Amino acid sequence: MNEQNNAHKDRLLVSYILSAGFFFCGMGGLHRFYNGKIGTGLLWFFTFGLFGVGQVVDLLLIPGMVDDYEQNLRLKAGLSPLGVPLNQPSVISEVYRPTKNQLMVKLIEAAEVKGGAITVTQGVKATGVGFAEVEAVLKEMLKSGYVKIDNDPITGAVTYHFHEI
Repeated sequence: MNEQNNAHKDRLLVSYILSAGFFFCGMGGLHRFYNGKIGTGLLWFFTFGLFGVGQVVDLLLIPGMVDDYEQNLRLKAGLSPLGVPLNQPSVISEVYRPTKNQLMVKLIEAAEVKGGAITVTQGVKATGVGFAEVEAVLKEMLKSGYVKIDNDPITGAVTYHFHEI
């Protein structure tokens, strides 16, 4: 952060020095070129800093010009105004995803620990996979006959019973 602050101060100082070029050489708008404002830089250059008035007003506007320029640089580099990378792949896509068969094995292991029965929520907790995926695999196992479905008498939660465990 200190490096960024120093770079900001350096750009600000150079902008003021270039702005002073008008007062010493009659060349207005150099600070605008430096901060990426080419169109108004040309206007200032050919009209002697809008006849000096624009050049004097710019002494107050230079900090904003520097901020805008630095923000545009960050955006071009793919960073937010605070320097956080934008458009990064989501963490979810980088997380290990078990195959369907691996997910079935993990669900069976989780059911074994729970006495042969498991709910979708317990399956999500045990595997780290989303609710829809766990429920789809459990329903597929239900269709194949390896699992029976029931409701917990106390909570009413849908429970999948592995009768072979």
